[in-house]
Amino acid sequence: MYQWRDLIHPHTDIAEKRRVMLKAKQILGSSSSSACGCFCVPHRLRKPCSNFPLFARRPIEATLSKSSKPHFLASQCRRGFFFNALHMSYIHSGSPPDGVSRPSPSTGITRKIKFCQSCGSPTKYEIPDGEDKTRAICTRCGSITYENPKMVVGCLVEHENKILLCKRNIQPSHGLWTLPAGFMEIGESATEGAIRETWEEANAEVEVQSPFALLDIPLIGHTYVIFLAKLKRLHFSPGPESSECQLFALEDIPLDSLAFSSILITIQMYLEDIKMGRPKFHYGVINKRSDSGPSESH
Repeated sequence: MYQWRDLIHPHTDIAEKRRVMLKAKQILGSSSSSACGCFCVPHRLRKPCSNFPLFARRPIEATLSKSSKPHFLASQCRRGFFFNALHMSYIHSGSPPDGVSRPSPSTGITRKIKFCQSCGSPTKYEIPDGEDKTRAICTRCGSITYENPKMVVGCLVEHENKILLCKRNIQPSHGLWTLPAGFMEIGESATEGAIRETWEEANAEVEVQSPFALLDIPLIGHTYVIFLAKLKRLHFSPGPESSECQLFALEDIPLDSLAFSSILITIQMYLEDIKMGRPKFHYGVINKRSDSGPSESH
């Protein structure tokens, strides 16, 4: 399985590591203003015998919206969100290069925290000293409650030019199809969580092959990590949260009946990669509207 620590060989000396990282930074800086706008990893930074390049060679459209130019994702993406596909472009600390804009801080949807998680006393909302955001502060013990994003992990399971989908048996998006995925648990790695979710939702034993997509949804505080995986054996069946499980040929995938926009985007990127010859790793940001429906929230 691909390990991120394999980017640099463990026996490389310190001077060589610094030289490689400096070179990578230079490449990242030049790539953000290049014609293709993507980052190609130097050969020495790639894991030997890896079947997949670390980053996509060809970037997809930077922004998708109902007014944007037609694109392979725009034709299927639901209204109510924007999708920014980034390919590890490097933003300088000085003035950004031509055509590159800095990401602006997003305001996410947060829940109202009324009581302290430490002592149970009422909270008040103020900006703590040295910070710039309003937080829930305990009126008794002074503890500050921080809300952090949640990690959603799952598998895009491949088998003989087909992928495994589950029909949801719970809300939200009951009756729609999705990749087996769910919230990561404390005490497990991302791959362990993705394997567990696939077992819970599809009773399928899988082996993770490589990371495929990392999608941020700032408004709701979710980050999706989807892995490519293979079935260990040809057996699957619906778990408690699924009413059906099925292997779909690529041309038969029900794109109009997918549960979440994140899953739609993931599958569309996969289909595009297959047309180009092989899957690549993708990173993107989904900036959705606050009034989007459940099936448009991911």
